Amino acid sequence: MKKYLYIVNLLIILLYGCSSSEVPIDIKWDRDTCERCKMVVSDRYFAAQISIDKKHYMFDDLGCAIHWLQTQPVAENSNTRIWITDHRTGKWLDALQSYYIAEKITPMDYGFGAVAEKEIGSVDFQTAKLRILATKPHQHHKQH
Repeated sequence: MKKYLYIVNLLIILLYGCSSSEVPIDIKWDRDTCERCKMVVSDRYFAAQISIDKKHYMFDDLGCAIHWLQTQPVAENSNTRIWITDHRTGKWLDALQSYYIAEKITPMDYGFGAVAEKEIGSVDFQTAKLRILATKPHQHHKQH
């Protein structure tokens, strides 16, 4: 019996410890603001979310998330998770496993829409990230 209780408690601890940062939390559309540019997150097809050590940050565009993450001391932390919404369905995807189609009209003009499967002309996360970082933000993209 003691062994059974030990296993159950261990499972509860493991599930509780992983649950809050392993999945994106619900965004309060048109109320939550982008962590970087402070605009309201309202476009369900281009939103991003980053979780670092169980704290969640919302973004209105992948570009804002990428630029913001570059300024954080824990950018390469193994507890960092990045999610992006599929630009067609609005469903949350693991940003690192997703593919990106350029030349989309996005909230902050970074231009990448996420998809779950590789498509002709799509690029992986690292390529999208490098292109975003190589782009000079417009005047209205600067942090407030």
